[in-house]
Amino acid sequence: MKTLLQGGAVVSGTGVQRADVLLENGLIIGVGPDLPEEDARTVDCTGRLLFPGFIDGHTHFDLEVCGTITADDFRTGGRAALRGGTTTVIDFAAPDKGETLSHGLRRWQEKAACAVCDYGFHMTIDDWNETIEKETGEMLKQGISSFKMYMTYPAMMLPEGDMYKALLRLKEVGGIAGVHCENSGLIDALIADAKAAGRMSPASHPRTRPAPLEAEAVGHLLRMAQVADVPVIIVHLSAKESLQEVCAARKRGQTVYVETCPHYLLLEDSVYDNPDYMEAAKFVCAPPIRKKEDREALWEALKNGEIQTVATDHCSFTLAQKRAGRYDFTKIPGGLPGVEHRGILLYTYGVAEGRISAEDMCRVLSENPAKLYGCWPQKGVIAPGSDADIVVFNPNTEGVITAADQVQNVDYTPYEGFRTKGRIEQVYLRGTLAVYHNRTQETKGEFIRRGKCLL
Repeated sequence: MKTLLQGGAVVSGTGVQRADVLLENGLIIGVGPDLPEEDARTVDCTGRLLFPGFIDGHTHFDLEVCGTITADDFRTGGRAALRGGTTTVIDFAAPDKGETLSHGLRRWQEKAACAVCDYGFHMTIDDWNETIEKETGEMLKQGISSFKMYMTYPAMMLPEGDMYKALLRLKEVGGIAGVHCENSGLIDALIADAKAAGRMSPASHPRTRPAPLEAEAVGHLLRMAQVADVPVIIVHLSAKESLQEVCAARKRGQTVYVETCPHYLLLEDSVYDNPDYMEAAKFVCAPPIRKKEDREALWEALKNGEIQTVATDHCSFTLAQKRAGRYDFTKIPGGLPGVEHRGILLYTYGVAEGRISAEDMCRVLSENPAKLYGCWPQKGVIAPGSDADIVVFNPNTEGVITAADQVQNVDYTPYEGFRTKGRIEQVYLRGTLAVYHNRTQETKGEFIRRGKCLL
């Protein structure tokens, strides 16, 4: 049966216009004013904004890390994503050191068998040899066009020469790399100093991973990319100084894409100074949360288009898991939950407060990630022929974020008590009603085969 979303305002990256949207067989088949109602179930969307389903290009579901496993798998994390308006996530297939990419992909396909929202994978490259070099081309054939590399975490890092070779190979096959940029050697030295001085609390976490060490690594990567003549993605950029390195590279003519996260837009590093260990440990992530001036610079960069996407880096741990580092801040599992609240936070503290427009929000949550990660126009737009992934948003209500009211599988939220403007009332996943007034429905996620970057 057809479904007609009637009387709403369709949001795109270029404007907001009154239009009806007609859905059938999982696709959008019509967009325009006063579409005919016959043979369609009508849904009154008067006064609502209709966004394309949001895409979270950075999640970590069911990830083994720090001797534990993230609290959300593809079912619980997918339910939380849908409740927050995210209809597609792109997670990370991470082979262990010495494994092939194909082996890592098979493991993550098994993990995602329970997915309730649509999903894709970035492929992590933490080793480089003839087999992996060959496999990068095979990954493109299997619908995986983006790859993750690390400049920190010794177990995950590639030697510089191998990273350069990997960048050249991705250029050859049409893939693109997203890179975690922090200066590992200097971070290790600062950690050793903190431990020698007995500074073992979470307050040492941001002090051993300061903004200049992120900026230095960003600049280092961008010079490597300049020589290789390849575009790159800076993932979870957190600092004003890092953004300055990106701007300098762009002035040289380089193509650089930037992702940031809600916690860098909304929180400040004073959270680590809380004398209550567990309250401070909640916020341990890498890169760490920065200062007010960094936050303000990121908002300005969103407004002027210097930042292309806002993802969550959703990497959730319970308070019991965070407690593992009670006497050593380096043993606190790093990561924050966020996939459930990204959309409402960006609307409340971005659109409603005039920092960005609804069109900007659509670009960074829907259009740009769809183009960057090669699933446009299947995803990311409300247009005939696209998947019927739609967020029905009521801008005229208010609420408060609490852990007690969330469905992500974790017993806290870094946004506890944040007041919100607006509410996600309905979410459609390929035409199926997945969320209705905060209640998630039974849905089945599909693997999204992605092509080359289109941004």
